[in-house]
Amino acid sequence: MPVEFVDTNILVYAHDTSAGAKRRVARELVLGLSRERRGCLSTQVLLELFVVLTRKIARPVAPAVAREIISDFSFWRVHSFGFDDVMEAMELSEYHHIAIWDAMIIRSAVALGARVLWTEDLNDGQKYGGVQVRNPFRNAMPK
Repeated sequence: MPVEFVDTNILVYAHDTSAGAKRRVARELVLGLSRERRGCLSTQVLLELFVVLTRKIARPVAPAVAREIISDFSFWRVHSFGFDDVMEAMELSEYHHIAIWDAMIIRSAVALGARVLWTEDLNDGQKYGGVQVRNPFRNAMPK
């Protein structure tokens, strides 16, 4: 069964009580991927999620709560990147003119064999190495 990679921003919205309509959309996506065992992410995403949930959202959570949230992803496939992945991400960043952090997300999605990368940080519909970017909010949010 093909996996789908979820970027940090989607996971943040899924757990941020101040995210409004984006929270509902993100929660539905994350819960569906969890139920179907198709979700994947990277150590980068897990670490970013911890930082954002505990420091950067309107209503930060305690570190223990953030660890509990993150532990819910223990059965997802997780990419732990190495030196070669970092080098590849640098090439992706340069070639596509994107931030290195976004390139590392793409590299992790490719390494896990994901067909979809759920994020709002890149262009919806764009493909990178066989991974198609999808913004879950593009057609789901009121205009």
